[in-house]
Amino acid sequence: MPSEKTLDLSAIRNLVVAGWTGRNLAALEAHIKELEALGVKRPKSVPIFYRNAVSLLTTAPEIQVAGENSSGEAEFVLFSLDDGMWLGVGSDHTDRKAETINVTLSKQMCAKPVGPKLWRYDEVKPHWDKLMLRSFVPGEGGKKRLYQEGPVTNMRSPEELIKLYTGGDKLAAGTAMYCGTFAVHGGISSSGTFDMELEDPVLGRKLTHSYKIVSLPEEG
Repeated sequence: MPSEKTLDLSAIRNLVVAGWTGRNLAALEAHIKELEALGVKRPKSVPIFYRNAVSLLTTAPEIQVAGENSSGEAEFVLFSLDDGMWLGVGSDHTDRKAETINVTLSKQMCAKPVGPKLWRYDEVKPHWDKLMLRSFVPGEGGKKRLYQEGPVTNMRSPEELIKLYTGGDKLAAGTAMYCGTFAVHGGISSSGTFDMELEDPVLGRKLTHSYKIVSLPEEG
């Protein structure tokens, strides 16, 4: 039986959000341009690694944000734990208005939702190119609309990202790393809910997580 475990957030002491991790340069450029359209400056280098407060990690079904200018991004998430490397699905939920001012600031302003279940990385590594990442936002008639879809190989491999970040081949135990996303269908959308999934068609399973976004009033 494939391994699965429940994430213990108390075991995580470091949170890293890797940005601009696209392997396909055309797709990476598309994502840069859709953010430029919102006023976000091009990154000074790619990829880039943002350190975030570990307290932002949450498996809760609801997050609260300031105003209505934030949106989610589906990503695969690496968890280095005492018993090895594990894989999860998460959302780099980001305040888009703040992102036009300072990307590091925007990364700190929103909770970072993550699914509560993890897979052992060694079990998916042999068929890594088969894994698919998707997200959904509300569509017409109350149906979910496909927002993002693509193989995890759209992003650089876990091994490459770890080496670029650490200079070695291992993440320190207690580290969670969000590993990047790709362009959306139909433009970036702020929505009341965000659904994400990581599918493993080889072993016939999915990691899923859904959360509600509650907008708090902006008082200036």
